[in-house]
Amino acid sequence: MSLLSLIGDKYKIISIVGMGKNTGKTVTLNQLISEAIEEGIPIGMTSIGRDGESLDIVSDTEKPRIYAEEGTIIATATGLLPLGDASIEILKVTPYRTPLGEVIIGRVRSPGYIQIAGPQSLRDIRKVCLDMLSLGAKFAVIDGALDRKSSAAPTISQATILSTGAVISRDYNRVIEETVHTVNLLNLPGVDIKDRALLESLLLENRLCIVTNSGEVEEIKLETALGAGHRIGQELDEDSKYLIIPGSLVKSTLEDLTRSTRAYKDVIIVVSDGTKIFIPPRDYLHFERIGIRIRVIYPINLIGVTINPYSPSGYYFEPYEFLEKMRTFITDIPVMDLMLGGE
Repeated sequence: MSLLSLIGDKYKIISIVGMGKNTGKTVTLNQLISEAIEEGIPIGMTSIGRDGESLDIVSDTEKPRIYAEEGTIIATATGLLPLGDASIEILKVTPYRTPLGEVIIGRVRSPGYIQIAGPQSLRDIRKVCLDMLSLGAKFAVIDGALDRKSSAAPTISQATILSTGAVISRDYNRVIEETVHTVNLLNLPGVDIKDRALLESLLLENRLCIVTNSGEVEEIKLETALGAGHRIGQELDEDSKYLIIPGSLVKSTLEDLTRSTRAYKDVIIVVSDGTKIFIPPRDYLHFERIGIRIRVIYPINLIGVTINPYSPSGYYFEPYEFLEKMRTFITDIPVMDLMLGGE
């Protein structure tokens, strides 16, 4: 199976997000570039953060570089243009600024290695992707940066590929546990369609509130849900249907909430999307077992998982065994090791 076949003609903006550094994001991006070249498909690419350098600035480890063929459209900072050897024709100078210079959109005129760094705002990243599409790219790829899975949010991209690997832990089972947990969070179901318009409007207004069974909105007068689980619990009763939590949902909030009331069992907690949940796997399973229910306004379209059995620290997992084990637990979407030819 190819990465390109996962995208087809259905999606115009795709994000590649990693569960950490050295999980194989750049390998995934290069594979997608290679497949597009073979099919004669022009693509656009940009990054949240910086990518394409031969040595990771944070971890001081070697990493794959990004090779761009002729016709590829890129959005990157001007300060990175001299660091690659591809020839770039500048098509547009955007109004977005970064510490590495202003962001330009260009077309590769002669192939070579490039470095990319797009706007720092997710909203601006989406605008840049739309610009690349208007300039001839069939689809645009966002290379997500470390711990910025929010680029997977459907308000930014239409489809997401997740990269995971041995670098997460020396413990084989923990890597699988963390990956399955992340997949489950990204795949959280949406709210009931009949209530979606109201719940979305409340979330967009950044309102921490309760919606009752009769549809009334009860404001919780707090700036944030963080550290306020007990107070939120005091507001819940048998008539509460939804609890809207703008921003992040963390372990401590649910711990305090479940200690302060039993009314949580009849309430659906609503967040924007799965990238807003920061709860470890085993704690999340505990909350599910005691009756916590979470739904999202914007379901994420996770279309594939790529795995890297090698860690830059020198250890690795047996590739075929790792792949088969991961596929045992992730069955609804394709799981691929690109170094094994996409198997």
